[in-house]
Amino acid sequence: MKELLRTTDPTLIAFATVLLEGEGIAAFPLDVHMSVLDGSLGILPRRLMVADQHHFRATAILRDNDVPLDL
Repeated sequence: MKELLRTTDPTLIAFATVLLEGEGIAAFPLDVHMSVLDGSLGILPRRLMVADQHHFRATAILRDNDVPLDL
């Protein structure tokens, strides 16, 4: 698994997941429940992971759709 995206914006994770699943790429959000630790302030980033063999294509899909990939 490779990290594709890291953000504190939950809507960006959802948008990227839908884009990737529409192209047949399984995306796995991590750290979704970490808001319990930060008191629901949203300061801990969430990560979106994809399989190693899909990373290059997934990156291209997100860039084509203007999703910022600030890693």
